Order: sequence, then structure tokens, then C-alpha cells
Amino acid sequence: MAEVYLLSQGNTYFPPAELASDEGLLAVGGDLSVERLINAYACGIFPWYSENEPLMWWSPNPRMVLFPCDFKPSKSLRRLVDSGQFEVRFDTAFEQVIQACGKATRKDQDGTWLTKELTEAFISLHKLGLAHSVETYQENTLVGGLYGLSLGRVFFGESMFYLQANASKAAFYHLVKYLQLHQFDLIDAQQDTNHLRSLGGVTIDRADFLQRLNESVTRETLIGKWMSPFQKEAVILHKIV
Repeated sequence: MAEVYLLSQGNTYFPPAELASDEGLLAVGGDLSVERLINAYACGIFPWYSENEPLMWWSPNPRMVLFPCDFKPSKSLRRLVDSGQFEVRFDTAFEQVIQACGKATRKDQDGTWLTKELTEAFISLHKLGLAHSVETYQENTLVGGLYGLSLGRVFFGESMFYLQANASKAAFYHLVKYLQLHQFDLIDAQQDTNHLRSLGGVTIDRADFLQRLNESVTRETLIGKWMSPFQKEAVILHKIV
């Protein structure tokens, strides 16, 4: 059985992700500072816990990813996007999106893993231009969307929601097209889902994931407000790690 490490406050150090069990639990404790979160994701580690539980850090094996170049949208998804049923925007309602994700009902899940502290942490990352949302609207009303973190040329998908059928699917389609445009290497989906598999997602060994991640996060990060590929681009390139 793999050891579970206890993290201290203030120090953003993490033990190597390879030391986590296949289930993924690596460490408990620490905090949700911006510095620690950036370090965690850059090392292939993410927080996942519920209210009234200790802060837990994970790196599962295998890892579900989608390589943007391997995206396989179904004919029905293409028709949905082409229909113009939804207006898609980037980074115009991040706080509303993350709050809606926290309220979304999940199958076989009581409560939410999106605690107040984690929500506030990601809002801070968004204000720094590192966390991003893609939103879908109908008649100027937010009906779906997703959010995640971008480091280097990796997008770490966190959660999505919908109030109208297929609204989050449309958001995901436009996200992938944006990532393709900017030559992203992969989308980290963390957990295996049939839906992502249907779109070209695959599971890879943790060692393979960590190697790809290590190479990709050293590339420039697109910091600032992201905009739809159909609008004039306005992003800033920086090296984060």
C-alpha cells in the first residue's frame, strides 16, 4: 500500500506523483494557495475532497486525457454547433460558471467537491489569467459551460454544467477548437468517462502522462482573457514553470 504524505502549511512542496497509489491518493493537508495549486497541477497532482474532509491531493493511474489533434466530434455534435443554437463566449462569466458547476447534481455523488475554499482559489487563478471558462448562452442567458486551468500547453479540465441539453457539449467543442488553434498538447480530464472516450479521449499510464506534462508545462502559457476563435485574439505569452 502506498504511503499518504502529510503536507505542511506554507511550504508548497509535493512528493513525486509517482508515489501515489493507482487510485491516486498522494497527500493530505496543506492549503489552496495560488502557488501551491500551480505547483500541484504542474506536477500532475490535483485537489479533490468534500466539505468536512481534510484537503486531499491526487494523481491517479491511469489518467484520462484527450489529445486535441485526436478530437472526434460526432455528427450530431457538429450539427448542434452548426445550428447556432448556442452562443459561445470565453472568460465572460467565470464566477457564475464555477458556482453553477458546484451546484450541479452528479450521479452517485452526494454534496459537492467544489468547496467554498476551492471555488475562491480558482477565482483567484482566473483573475491571474490562468483559469478559464467557456460559456454557452441562449437569448443572453447562461445555460451551460465549463472551466479549467491552463499551464504551458496543457488544459486541466475541472468541471462543466448545463441547464439546457447539450449546452456543455457545445462549450467543450469550442474549447477543443481553441486549443487546436493554439497547438495545445493535451487536455487532462483526470477521470475516465464514456463521454470523453466517445470524443477521442484515452487513458494513459501515469508515467507517460507525467513525462508529457513535464515537457508541455515548460512552454509559454496563454495568460489573460481568452477569446472565441471567431474573435480577434488577445492573449499574452508567459512562461509559468
